[in-house]
Amino acid sequence: MAKDYPRSHRVADFIQRELAVIIRDEVDDPDVSPLLTIVSVEVSRDLSVARVYYSFFGDGDRAANQKALTRAAGFLRHELAGRMSTRTVPELRFFYDDSAEKGAAMSALIDAAVASNSTANNDATDNDATDNTR
Repeated sequence: MAKDYPRSHRVADFIQRELAVIIRDEVDDPDVSPLLTIVSVEVSRDLSVARVYYSFFGDGDRAANQKALTRAAGFLRHELAGRMSTRTVPELRFFYDDSAEKGAAMSALIDAAVASNSTANNDATDNDATDNTR
């Protein structure tokens, strides 16, 4: 059973939870959105690098958030070191996760396609009804 859930996954889950708390409670950078969410963390097999995926809600500037998180990476890593019981703490690399935006755009496309299809079906039904009355 241990092979189904390797150590890198456990470390990634721990980093995700702890980073969310640290960013919320201890990072005072005005460029970091207060509505920032750590979506997921992927840790390399040797635990040397952690890819941290984040998103945020609102009108925040993506580039400003990226720069602020990159600037705070050393502080965040230091804070994680005090909370982790591993010999080393992974290097933190931050990436914006735009899957929610892509999902919303895809949903809008589907809604538009369904709406145009139902309009076309209504027009066809109206034409059939007028043809039957003749």
